Formats: sequence, structure tokens, C-alpha cells
Amino acid sequence: MGLHCPTMAALSRRSSGLLLMGLALLAAGAPARSQTAATPAEATAKLRETLARGPKISLKETELAPVPPTEGWAMGMASWVTSDKRGFIYILQRGDKADPIVVMDPATGKVVRSWGKGLYTMPHAIRIDPSGNVWTTDAASSMVYKFQPDGTKLMEISVGGQPSPCRNNFCGTTDIAFAADGHLLIADGYANARILEYTADGKKVREWGTAGTGPGQFRLPHSIQVDEAGVIYVADRENARVQRFDREGRYLGEWKQYGKTFGLKLDRGALWLATQPRNEPNLSPGWLVKIDRLSGELLGSVEVTGVHGMDVMPNGNLLVGPGPGAASPRWFRLP
Repeated sequence: MGLHCPTMAALSRRSSGLLLMGLALLAAGAPARSQTAATPAEATAKLRETLARGPKISLKETELAPVPPTEGWAMGMASWVTSDKRGFIYILQRGDKADPIVVMDPATGKVVRSWGKGLYTMPHAIRIDPSGNVWTTDAASSMVYKFQPDGTKLMEISVGGQPSPCRNNFCGTTDIAFAADGHLLIADGYANARILEYTADGKKVREWGTAGTGPGQFRLPHSIQVDEAGVIYVADRENARVQRFDREGRYLGEWKQYGKTFGLKLDRGALWLATQPRNEPNLSPGWLVKIDRLSGELLGSVEVTGVHGMDVMPNGNLLVGPGPGAASPRWFRLP
């Protein structure tokens, strides 16, 4: 029996078939490449569609306006807001007719106490640690302060490294988070694209991050959280993404589908984002978005105008500091 040899016509047909298959595979890959290059407007349109189809969280919005304790007392911009286990609300504000830190009872509007006059250049974020201590950051001086709930100062950390002059008083620290071992994670975003780690007593451990758009790089790390497993979540604001890292600063992944995120808050198995469209001016209508902290899956959203710092109260209510131009924070209450 002789060996079978393919004819020239058969070889030609086979080559044509392989060429067509290759062209088909290239064509199939083309849409995937175009999707990764979506413009900010296209990304916003997709986000709006995702949130419109996703679950809604029913909350009643209320303005949090403290009752002035004295004549002439008034708050300026409410930069950030947090709450303690008793339900008292702590506001970090920038006006000169009230102390920077204002504590109020939301049930009555009464100012319970206030402090901080003379300590701040540009008050930015306020957080309460698991022990009930109050922490703040300053976006100009890069001073981080720790207080008892009554306002007694316990510690200060001079992060340093900000340029001089400090452009528009925004050149320093933005937010602080508390690890399970007591260590502190500080976002230093306005002039330095970095995250710093300190021990509980204020000794610097490490820093990491550079300016840019790649993994582990930042364009204004504006808010930070860390969970009990040591996963660090960073709102990389001007890159319109939330990046995730381990405790050594190694990149774990990112979510870039939820817009320009200003504030973050962990709430058990969820992560809340105070966010807005990337392609619209700051303080544009946006959302408080709840996602699964492991998968990034959308769990719900609430519409809000003006986002900056946010918090989740012990009873599940939401608080948001609305940013420049609005003196009073917003309170989203369960019905």
C-alpha cells in the first residue's frame, strides 16, 4: 500500500482554513481590548446602568444640623464624620466660628462637647478606633492626633514629607485606619502618593506606594480601611478605583467599576464607598455604594449629592460629610 500525499489543492484549502480561523480569533478578541479602553464617560454610563439595575437600600435622608450652643456659633464645611458606640456623632469641620471637632447627639441636635481650636490648618478625616479613641488627620500639616473621647490629647504623629509651600493647604495626610494588632495605616495622598504604617505608640514601620496609574501606584489615596485579615483597601480617588493590598503593601487587586471614590468604611462583610462619577466635577450627585469586600459584588446603593468622608453607625445608619460648600453632614436612617 502506498503512502497518501496531499495534493496542492488540499494544502491550499487547509492553509485558507487556518487563515480564516486566525482572523476569527483576532476579531473575537477585539471587543475585549476596546472594553478596557473605555472613556470616563463610558465608564460612568456603565456604572449608572449597574446601580440602576442593582438592589436599592431604603434609607431616609436627614440633614444633621447641630443646635448652636452660643450666639454666633456656626460650623463651616463638614469634611468628615464618624460615630461612637453610644450613637454620638463626631464632626470634623473647617469653619472658624466653632471648634474643629464637634460632638453632637443626633436625637436632640445638642452639641455635647467640642475641642481642637488652634491645632489644625486643614482638618480632613476623623475616625474612632476599636477602643473608642478619636483620631484626626490634617491635609496641610500632616499632623495625626489621637484623643480621648472627652478631647484630651493622647498622642500626635508628625508624618512630614510635605512640600513647601503647601499648595492651597492640601499637601498632606488624608485618612487613618486601625489594624487588628493595633498598628495604624495612614494615607498620605495630596502631595505624596503613599501609605504609611505605624505602631500603636507612633513608631514608623514602613511606607509604600508611588505616583502613577499602575498596580500599587496612586493618584490621591484619599481614604483607607483594613480588615481583620490584614487586607488594606485604598480609595485611589483620581484613578477612580479601590485598590487592595496585604499588610506589607503587596498588590492584591482592584475594583475600578465604581467611580471616583472619596470615602471608605468597612461594615462586617461589606465595604461602603462614598463615590461619584469620574467625569463630573467634585460634589456632583453620586452614591453610597455597598459591595462585598471579598468579591466586589454590588450589594446595594443610596443616591447622595456631595460625598467626602463617611461612616456606618452601630445601628446601620449611614453618615456622610458632603464636602466643600455644605456645612452639615447627611444622616441616612433606616425606616
